[in-house]
Amino acid sequence: MGLLLKLIVFIVIPLVVALYAFLALQGDAQGSEVPAMVDGWWGRGPAPSSSEKEDQKPPVRFSITTSNDTMIDLRRRLHNARIPDSIEGTEFEYGLRGDFLHVLVKYWMEDFSWEKQQAKLNALPQFLTKVEGIDVHFVRVEPKRRFEGRKRAILLIHGWPGSYWEFYKLIPMLTGTEDNKKTKGEDDDDVTGFEVICPSIPGYGFSEAPHKPGFETGDAARVFYKLMRKLGHDRFYVQGGDWGGVIATIMAQAYPNHVIGVHVNFAAPPMRSFSLGVYLRQVVGEKWPSLIYTPAEMKIRQPQMKYLAELLKETGYMHIQATKPDTVAAGLSDSPAGLAAYILEKFSTWTNTENRKCSDGCITKYFTLDEVLTNVMIYWLNGNIGSSMRFYKEYFSSDEIPQWDSVPVLVPSGIAVFPNEILQHTRSIVELRYRNIVHYTHQPRGGHFAAFEEPLLMANDIKAFVRTVERL
Repeated sequence: MGLLLKLIVFIVIPLVVALYAFLALQGDAQGSEVPAMVDGWWGRGPAPSSSEKEDQKPPVRFSITTSNDTMIDLRRRLHNARIPDSIEGTEFEYGLRGDFLHVLVKYWMEDFSWEKQQAKLNALPQFLTKVEGIDVHFVRVEPKRRFEGRKRAILLIHGWPGSYWEFYKLIPMLTGTEDNKKTKGEDDDDVTGFEVICPSIPGYGFSEAPHKPGFETGDAARVFYKLMRKLGHDRFYVQGGDWGGVIATIMAQAYPNHVIGVHVNFAAPPMRSFSLGVYLRQVVGEKWPSLIYTPAEMKIRQPQMKYLAELLKETGYMHIQATKPDTVAAGLSDSPAGLAAYILEKFSTWTNTENRKCSDGCITKYFTLDEVLTNVMIYWLNGNIGSSMRFYKEYFSSDEIPQWDSVPVLVPSGIAVFPNEILQHTRSIVELRYRNIVHYTHQPRGGHFAAFEEPLLMANDIKAFVRTVERL
């Protein structure tokens, strides 16, 4: 055995392992005190003395209505849209191509039926309720049938630039109001029995935007916890991706006696305080991948520099929205074509970064134009692209986030890894935060908008996770 190899085997590797173990234990010893969940007031003006009574009022039914004037104004803006040219010999590397935007705008004006899509949205039971001074919009769908001793409620939380519309195909699969393929070994009571509550994050969808600065993920977690308690659920499951995954995680951290289990398809280690443990795992994984990565992870693993380069191509929006979101919002709130370009470019590359090589972003390979335009319409009609982007500013400006970073998730956790997700980490890194993973799967296909793109895979994974939790 050569001297260099002996040094590696008998000195370097043991030192790395010892340091790895020390840092892992150090991570375990991080402060785990849960930050105080202090009630907020996000309505206009000062909080009235009767705000508690206002929040205690029961939810009221809600239905989407759109005036003729609103639709006339939209078509006028689309007709007058100024669409930039694209560079010859390029596809989606520079963003959404102008020639594809021409096609999209034409379809939007001539073929897209908002009346039909609005009817689909209104077919779901929708409600508004006041929480901490603002109206929170949510969908609540009862299960087709309940089973004795098996009352299950699950909260589904969306992200950006999505909306509660992302779950419209998933909801009936969980409630049993639509037949869907069973997974192997699945009993009838696993197919039905979920009561689904699907809210719009304040500032998104049909939820009122906060009128005060500072509303971030911890506040959304508290608001949604209050929503579930108002609906009579003391114990419930939570699922989310993107911001929904962050909010769901905080709910599990803050309310472990009420969250039965948390399922996420966007699991990340502490986002604001990457520890030396995370960095060391990445360094070791770069040089000796078999020490860090499982065989399944090896299939999707990329060299770190290539991984970082890919992230840089897809995260410029984050810097803008985390610093000066209102400036960009001025343009997007005035131009429906611009809004569509900004949102749909994410539905292209975040579904699969290879879509940058498609002249149309391969959007219709995964979604119909009606589906993605319905999501854009939800932003347009509510004029809340600005408040949705502001969520980034509040998150990265918050003093509370580093505190949440050090709180482990101890409730049963389920992690669904979709291969085309833009931000991925190995299980060993994810376990720095999620300490009680009972269900961890690598899905055969799918990207960032997994519930929207692959609802059957998502439904089956959620049910498999719940089945595991209930058997524990």
